[in-house]
Amino acid sequence: MPGIADALSEDRHGTIIAIEVTAGGKKDAFPAGYNEWRKQIGCRVSAPALEGRANRAVIDLIAGTLGQPAGSFSILSGATSSHKRILVTGMGKADVLQRLEESCE
Repeated sequence: MPGIADALSEDRHGTIIAIEVTAGGKKDAFPAGYNEWRKQIGCRVSAPALEGRANRAVIDLIAGTLGQPAGSFSILSGATSSHKRILVTGMGKADVLQRLEESCE
């Protein structure tokens, strides 16, 4: 996925991932494409955007993809929006990028 690195930014605590979430779909997928204009990685979850269910599903899905415990992830912004910024604590940008690229193969 060309340009996917533009959706990642370094933070003193880890790496921030910019994502665009589609909730209530048929199946879960991350990464699910890349929006070059918004510089966001697509994320699809089957959970509805109701009572935080989709947010929990997003965290669990990204954690599974990156092979990290769900407790290492937090939503920095966009908890009630489809455009979110997720902090991955303790993982550098290069490590996140490598794992995302491996999951696309």
